[in-house]
Order: sequence, then C-alpha cells, then structure tokens
Amino acid sequence: MLRPIPHNERLADVRYDIRGPLHARALELELQGKPIIRLNIGNPGRFGFDAPDHIREAIAHHLRDSEAYCHQQGLTEAREAIAESMQARGCAGVDISHVFVGNGVSELIDLSLRGLLNPGDEVLVPAPDYPLWTAAVILNDGRPVHYPCPPERQGLPDPIEIERMITPRTRAIVIINPNNPNGAVYPKPLLQQIAALAEKHRLVVFSDEIYEGLLYDGAQFHPMAPLVKDTLCVTMSGLSKVHRACGYRVGWMVTSGRVQAAREYLRSLDLLAALRLCSNVQGQWAIPAALRGPDTHSALCQPGGRLYETRAAMLRSVARSAHLRVVAPMGALYGFVGVDTSAMPEFDDQQFALDLLDQRQILIVPGSSFNVPYRNHFRITLLPEAAVMERVIDSIDAFAGTLAKGAKPRVAQVA
Repeated sequence: MLRPIPHNERLADVRYDIRGPLHARALELELQGKPIIRLNIGNPGRFGFDAPDHIREAIAHHLRDSEAYCHQQGLTEAREAIAESMQARGCAGVDISHVFVGNGVSELIDLSLRGLLNPGDEVLVPAPDYPLWTAAVILNDGRPVHYPCPPERQGLPDPIEIERMITPRTRAIVIINPNNPNGAVYPKPLLQQIAALAEKHRLVVFSDEIYEGLLYDGAQFHPMAPLVKDTLCVTMSGLSKVHRACGYRVGWMVTSGRVQAAREYLRSLDLLAALRLCSNVQGQWAIPAALRGPDTHSALCQPGGRLYETRAAMLRSVARSAHLRVVAPMGALYGFVGVDTSAMPEFDDQQFALDLLDQRQILIVPGSSFNVPYRNHFRITLLPEAAVMERVIDSIDAFAGTLAKGAKPRVAQVA
C-alpha cells in the first residue's frame, strides 16, 4: 500500500463555506438537471451586472502595454491614482511607495498577515467576519481572536469588549466596514474609539473597505486611515464590488499613519510582493479609470436602483415572515438573516442550509461559517432581481415552518 501524502494540518481549522461542501452539492444537483438559486456569493457578473464601459475600454486600450511584468507593488499609473484618492480622503502623506496592488484583496489579506505574524501572535477579528480573514491568520501561524458584533447591537462592536481581549501577543485588529456579512456601517465616533484603542496598544489596523461605496438609506461611510495617526493603518479596497469587476482580480492596500515605525514590516511586504513578481497587469489599467471616472454605483443603492429594490424586497419579505428576522443592512451586498428557533430546539444552520438546497434548490451560506458562536443565521446576497428575492425569502420562511411544525426534512449527506 502507498503511504498517504501528508497535508497541512492547520487547514483543519480553516473554513470557507461560501465555496465549500454546500457549493459542491449544488454542482451535483445542477448535473442532475436541477436549477439552483445561488445566493451564496457576491459575484455581480453572474447576476447581470456589467463592469462600467470606461473600465473595460481602459484595459482594451492598454492591452499591448500589459505583456511585461510591472513593478512588484503595481503599475505606477495605478498606484498614483490610488494615492491620489487616499490624499483626497485626508491622508496627505500617502504616495505611491505606500501602495501595493494585488490579485484581488484576497491575495493582499494573506500577504499582509504573512509579513506581520510570528507563531502565536494574535489578531482581533470581527464576528461575524469575512472568513478569509480568520483563515489567513491561522494559515500564517497566528491565532484569531473574535470580537462580537451581535445583531442586538445592529452588528456593531463594543470598544470596551475589544480592549478586554487584548493581550501582550495581540498584533493587529481587523475592521470590515461596511461589514460582510451583516451590512453594518460603522459610525465615525466608533471608528475613532477603535483607532484610539489601536494607538494605545500599538496595534496595526487592517481596514477592509471593499464595499465602501455601496450604502443605503443615507448611511455614511467614514474611511479609517485619516483617523489613525499614531500607529500603522493598512487600508484595503478594489474593483470587485463597487465597480462590479470581480473577475479582473484587482485589489490594493495602502499603508498610512506611523509608516516610519513600520519600515521593517513594509520591507517584508515588498519582499513578498516581489516573490510573486507582480499582480495581473491588464486589470491594473482599470484602476485610474475607475477612481477618476464617473460614479456608476450610487444609483444602484438609491430608490429605483437594482440593489436598493432587492434589499427592500428582502426587508418586506422578512417583515411578514413568521420565522425570519434581519437587521437592515446599511451597506455591502448581503443580508444576514436570523431564524427564530424557539420552536426548533434542534435547529442547526449547516443542516438547514443543506436541506434547503436539496429540497428547495436554494443555496445560502450558514451563519456559523462567518465565525460566530450562534447557529441560527444565514447569509444571502442582494444581487438577484427584487421579484426573485421576494419569492426566495417566502420559500425559505415556508421551509422553516416545516421545522417549526415538527416535520423534519429528509437528512441529506454532503460528500
């Protein structure tokens, strides 16, 4: 017999259910000819959203300029546009040396933590979080410490609770604003408190702002970087969501604040960037066009806009539901929906999602996938048409009703 090939045991603690076993089960059902309503991922291009024409044209115009490697931190033209946008926010000291362009924010999350962490170092991560943050901490030998952002507080954290979790091993704090999955948009006074806490304890602030332009009902987004002055802030954003260009795989991170005190860390980032040579050059030509071009996203989030109307349909449907509840998302592309389990003592979000997929062909993401301790939530994307969303919520509510009445759905197994 052949000896089994070993694997990285740290992966046992890593989950990414957005494209995990449930996604694999959905593919199986599709092969059986069953149409699946996919609410598991924020992928605008799969729901009929197009990247803006001026972004496409910028890439096409520079196609012949994209055949060689560029600087490891990114094209000069792209980094100039990013630095310019940060300066407009009040980060006067930012220049292109502070900007790193990557193959999406996903790559930069991993790179930024790899350059920072030593074995056993701790990172404060929101719960719920985008699960790549927790995974990247684990895979880079760190320990994620989750600070709660519960529905009872509209998905917002408590700085006092956060400070109690800080230990001598704490190296950084992650902010996701607007939050994925719960849609919370952080008020400026709260961000100021978190910035002060980070400065007091000399923590690096990682501010994930990929959804910064997707806001509802008058919510205001406040960037973290101008508020962090006496420690290092690393801001992350990109083209995937606001500019509906996920497949271009274009993200960036910008260092600001006490940059001089972080010289060794920045050298580490530069080395890691160089080891992968550079990020996708073609997509980088879209950055100046996106940041200097017209606003093509705000109208989507206003009355009559596609995202606004789908969000409104979700809120209406949940409001009339007997079994569901939700805190209205003020930003991003998701609803983090809770299930009233008072009549369902054995309710489990993973099993619920699997049975819903098998019996109703609706693919959702269990809430526990986002590193929360409770198991009575699920995430759905707001990208479908409003009429589809209304039907889906009604179907999920009816399905939950079968559990509340004691009619246990067939138990399926995920391979």
